Amino acid sequence: MLILKKAAVLQVLLILSIALMGQNAAVKGFIYDKESGEPMIGANIFTSNSEYSTTSNIDGFYSLTKMAAGDYEVVYTMVGYAEQKEKVSLAKGEVLTFNKRMVEDAINLIGADVFGDLNDQKNEVRIGIETVTPKEISKLPSIGGSPDIAQYMQVIPGVTFTGDQGGQLYIRGGSPIQNKVLLDGMVVYNPFHSIGLFSVFETDIIRTADIYTGGFNANFGGRVSSVMDVKTIDGNKNRHKGRLAINPFGAKAVLQGPLKKMDKSGSAITYLLTVKQSYLQESSKVLYDYIDEEGLPFNYLDIYGKLTFGGATGSKFSMYGFSFNDDVRYQAISDFNWQNTGAGANFVVSPQTSTVLINGFFSFSNYYIELLEDELDAKRSSSIGGANFGLDFKYILGDDNINYGVQIQTIKTEFDTFNDQGINIGQLENTTEAGLYVKYKKQLDKVIFEPGLRFQYYSAISGGRLEPRLGVKIKPSERFRIKAAAGMYSQNIISGNSDRDVVNLFYGFLTAPEEIQDTFVNDNGDLVDIENALQKANHLMVGFELDITEKLNLNVEGYAKDFTQLASINRNKIFENNNENNLQPDYLKQDFLIETGLAKGCLLYTSDAADE
Repeated sequence: MLILKKAAVLQVLLILSIALMGQNAAVKGFIYDKESGEPMIGANIFTSNSEYSTTSNIDGFYSLTKMAAGDYEVVYTMVGYAEQKEKVSLAKGEVLTFNKRMVEDAINLIGADVFGDLNDQKNEVRIGIETVTPKEISKLPSIGGSPDIAQYMQVIPGVTFTGDQGGQLYIRGGSPIQNKVLLDGMVVYNPFHSIGLFSVFETDIIRTADIYTGGFNANFGGRVSSVMDVKTIDGNKNRHKGRLAINPFGAKAVLQGPLKKMDKSGSAITYLLTVKQSYLQESSKVLYDYIDEEGLPFNYLDIYGKLTFGGATGSKFSMYGFSFNDDVRYQAISDFNWQNTGAGANFVVSPQTSTVLINGFFSFSNYYIELLEDELDAKRSSSIGGANFGLDFKYILGDDNINYGVQIQTIKTEFDTFNDQGINIGQLENTTEAGLYVKYKKQLDKVIFEPGLRFQYYSAISGGRLEPRLGVKIKPSERFRIKAAAGMYSQNIISGNSDRDVVNLFYGFLTAPEEIQDTFVNDNGDLVDIENALQKANHLMVGFELDITEKLNLNVEGYAKDFTQLASINRNKIFENNNENNLQPDYLKQDFLIETGLAKGCLLYTSDAADE
């Protein structure tokens, strides 16, 4: 009830503030590619007198706000597309909607990415963020001729990939359990297959993948290191398309098209279906003469489907489902497999008389992993699942914007394993997490200021904590920009294995235990009381961008992630935690131990816009 009351108060206050600012007129709408019907990101919309301007977001949405009453000519441009114009007459407080379908012209499309990247650098804080598109993924040499984001992430500065040792990511010092992966709003607990060269995401259907390596703002929570936010396309609105690809490692099929073609009003119904199947176990027998008759033991099958209902106003509703499977069979040693299944829905709504953009999602998912060890005649298993709900409101105020919302997640974990001493470690837990957040971007002449605040609630500790976030960019000149970000972060999920293990394919999930040690010694040698087993961290990132030429950009970022409290499984436990062993030290009897850590570094890299 306390969460709902806080959410209601927050929403009322922000709605009131929006109502007070709603006396000015506005022009808004969605921008689409006419051929595919897909939203266009980074289109430029401005009045011919250059008084008002904006760009379209990932949904293709734009909003020219805080406009005075009068007559205007609104111009719609994007490199590679024919320019469009709209004459507009606005009364005081009036909101008009114009959806546009952009048509390609003879100009080379390469420039669109160049302009979009430069525009983001000048108008967004963007520190510790990598935005990946299928076009960028396909430029790298790929295994078997099949581009995959798993291979692309290995060249991102500050990212370490374990490859064929379970395919886990360590991002700027954070462990894999501290990375949050989202697919259309749904949490994906394991996005990489055991062979490590392939992800569960089909490259052809990725619209964008935003990788926040640290310092992310208040709209993301529940993790202390990084966030990977993947958005998929909706499917072609005008014609059916298909692609079948085969390589030495596997095969994939992608189908998309309209169940109802886009009409003059812009409404449409589309489908999207992808299937990926590995047959490395069979092909390896032919390709590698040193492989035994059983072949390489890696197998996987990924299926993803999506239906999208697009309305005439630009609003849309999507339903999706997936089944991702991994199967590794080391003959006479162990069998390892995991399965991730889920279904959900999301929507985008822009009310006709308002410039608010509303995004929401609701989903169910379940992840199960098991390791059967033939030599020990034993099984390790772990499952995590539950429901996710989120509602996000964004209001654009000229060059500024307000973003606020709520996210709720229910989690059930079942965990059963044993350590090197054969002592069982298990957990059966139900818990709830909720986050309320607000962030505000204020753009001045030479400064972009983006404060944020998140309240993260955990039922496991019957309470929560306030987590302030801040991003700043200072622009001393047109070509040189200084940027910084800082924030507090927490999470309730911990790993079922130890990062001190050299190789451990079994990667289970638990929630923070209630029974933990009372104190621990920090890095300064001080004895610290432990209130709960949440993992906590503070981030600080500082850097600068320098446009060496019109197309060559230098980016330097320094970062520090201070993990003030980490909970990890105790691989050295030899005693049961009971009255009989009351005098034994914590590191020999506790299931989990509390630790601290510090990750820091400095990254220098360049980007050549000509290659975009």
